[in-house]
Amino acid sequence: MTTIVSTLFISLDGVAEIDPDWHFPYFDAAVGAAVGEDYAGVDALILGRVTYDSFAGAWPDREAAGGEDAGFAKELGDLRKVVATRGDQDLGWRAVERTDDVVAAARALRAEGLSKVLVAGSISVVRQLLEAGQLDELRLLIHPVAARAGERLFDDGAIQHFALVSAEALPTGMLRTIYRPSPGPTAEGATPAAYEDAREYVPQAERAADGGDFGVDPG
Repeated sequence: MTTIVSTLFISLDGVAEIDPDWHFPYFDAAVGAAVGEDYAGVDALILGRVTYDSFAGAWPDREAAGGEDAGFAKELGDLRKVVATRGDQDLGWRAVERTDDVVAAARALRAEGLSKVLVAGSISVVRQLLEAGQLDELRLLIHPVAARAGERLFDDGAIQHFALVSAEALPTGMLRTIYRPSPGPTAEGATPAAYEDAREYVPQAERAADGGDFGVDPG
């Protein structure tokens, strides 16, 4: 059974477009280990074109340089990479294939019976796969910073619910979380929850002080 996993660095205010000024001050051995776990056992990568270009512009040179990161650079180079792009130009790296329909490509990888497929970065790809029900896990490394600017993971649209699988605090104050898409806390077909459904859980002192509605307008 194929598991398609997204891994993203993200700020407290939802920015998933990395800025080195807020990202690298928090990158330590624990973060590196978390990234290594995300890539462990991966059979293929799915990458948006912008993310792919950033990878291809850096990792082949790092592999060739033979530094401390050369081993990971070789691993990335050897991995099968499916790139979402409408262009036909040479992608300039090994083990690369292109697709103009990333959702269809995800379904095709499932049909092949791969074990684990990783979506690295690639915000627009993550959104498309979530919308199509083709993303199984959303792994977020949340930085304790408000970025204030940059592309956010979620744009305007319908509410999406997630179930928390795990959460781990890292030494730098980052939070590593794993979520899975979920139908939400309300069972299918049930009456949508409202204040009346939560009334019994309101702290008694505050409920009495606020006249019974805890500051919530039930509409």
